[in-house]
Amino acid sequence: MYKTINGATFRKMILNGAKLLDINKEHVDSLNVFPVPDGDTGTNMSLTMFSAAKEVTNCPSNQMSDLCGAVSKGALRGARGNSGVILSQILRGMTDVLSSVTEFGAKDFARALKKGTEVAYKAVTKPKEGTILTVVRSLAESAEKYSKKNIEMTEFIQKIIEDGEETLKRTPEMLPVLMKAGVVDAGGRGLLIVFQGFHHVLIGSEDVSLAFDDNVSIDEDKYSEKSHFDYNDLAEIEFAYCTEFFVINLHKKTTEADIDRLRESLMSIGDCVLVIGDLSMVKVHVHTNEPGVALTYALELGELDKLKIENMLEQNRALTGQKREDLKPFGIVSICAGEGLTNIFKDLLVDKVIEGGQTMNPSADDIAKACDAVGAKDIFVLPNNKNIILAAEQAKALSKRKLHIIPTRNVPQGLSAVLAFNPEDSAAGNETGMNEAIRHIKAGLVTYAVRSTTVDEFELKEGDIIAMDQNAIVAKGDSVGDVTKQLVAGMMDDEISNVTLYFGNNVTEDEAQAIADSLAADYKRCDIDIHFGGQPLYYYIVSLE
Repeated sequence: MYKTINGATFRKMILNGAKLLDINKEHVDSLNVFPVPDGDTGTNMSLTMFSAAKEVTNCPSNQMSDLCGAVSKGALRGARGNSGVILSQILRGMTDVLSSVTEFGAKDFARALKKGTEVAYKAVTKPKEGTILTVVRSLAESAEKYSKKNIEMTEFIQKIIEDGEETLKRTPEMLPVLMKAGVVDAGGRGLLIVFQGFHHVLIGSEDVSLAFDDNVSIDEDKYSEKSHFDYNDLAEIEFAYCTEFFVINLHKKTTEADIDRLRESLMSIGDCVLVIGDLSMVKVHVHTNEPGVALTYALELGELDKLKIENMLEQNRALTGQKREDLKPFGIVSICAGEGLTNIFKDLLVDKVIEGGQTMNPSADDIAKACDAVGAKDIFVLPNNKNIILAAEQAKALSKRKLHIIPTRNVPQGLSAVLAFNPEDSAAGNETGMNEAIRHIKAGLVTYAVRSTTVDEFELKEGDIIAMDQNAIVAKGDSVGDVTKQLVAGMMDDEISNVTLYFGNNVTEDEAQAIADSLAADYKRCDIDIHFGGQPLYYYIVSLE
């Protein structure tokens, strides 16, 4: 029986939550909406928890403040993919509250979940209900309800898990794309597995084979529309001034709540807000059209130091701060999977290529370390995958360099961005030019279905060859060649003059050339090129421009 939980038990809870998620990550992966082999929500969340658990293991103290710091630091550094980043923010908010107590009971845990929910929602540019955010909010609301009773922790966590399960079952009602796929939200399931790991410690259970009922009945009449979901549908930057500074020598009257209010105030006047630190020092980053207002808000907390304001919309903006003579002005870091694609980026003089992509998203720490290894002051980062963009944004807080994240969602966009880079231009001018270049690329993927389902109005069987454009599944069939040609035909228009096929490690050059010859016969006005990409899982990455 646990009325309260001390540091030693909390340590076991974090380690067991990470262990249980790792064991069941394949089930979470299977719940991804699109039935393609890059379904890695469970893997990303598991690696995030593993990083937190590693820091906890290395923590020599059982003091709650020390353990909470380890969890928060480890989760941030190991956050991979959108799901992992959101999980790291939930843990950061929770540990921020729990670090202030020596032992925690139901009321403390309820406050922690509420804070974790708030921080997680703030981390996503456009929060959507029916996701992990909805599930954590449900856990927080249930925790607040049950904490008002005289309840011990074992029963308390069991009850909020049960309520979370009910909420998870309703996620398909909130997101039609989940109902269409016949599954509950993958991130929400992953979060509940972590909490089940917590509960198992309290009841002394070593059971790792969990039973799941995560399939739902599809209402074809209600959910027949074509839909697609992305955890973080990032908007384009609309604020002109990138403003960065430190708040030091904080006023004695300043509290942690004041730091939270600063974050909220900055979010009301801009985006890409980062406010991290404690009462000894706070680092601030915000994109805003009112940098003066941002500075005024911060001056209420303390003194400003190392101020930098960059006009992202104008060329030749003079960067402030001390310049290191041993650093060149610019560098480029790209992320991709496949020997051929790696070599192509290197041939285009990209400074560093991180191995990663569809099946293994690099963490924020991985990206930051790669950027730090490049001897340049300003680094342009090309994620080349929609599920890596948020982790790349998180890397800004970890890197010693000035990072510019170009939100490339696929390899063709990444290559277009590299070709648009001009070493004679300013950082702001290059960021504008590279962002403009990726808008003119049409890209698609050819792969196979890993399970039978219905999505984007297609009845899919396991093993079907499928093609996706940048928004949805657009073709299926039994032949890689036929599906590839269907993909190209769907993206083709009168302005297209070049088609490029990057063939994967399961395709021979002769097979790729045969498809290229067929396309050349169909589109005589277009140049048809093939290149060895060597990417896993995807037969072809197709680029039209």
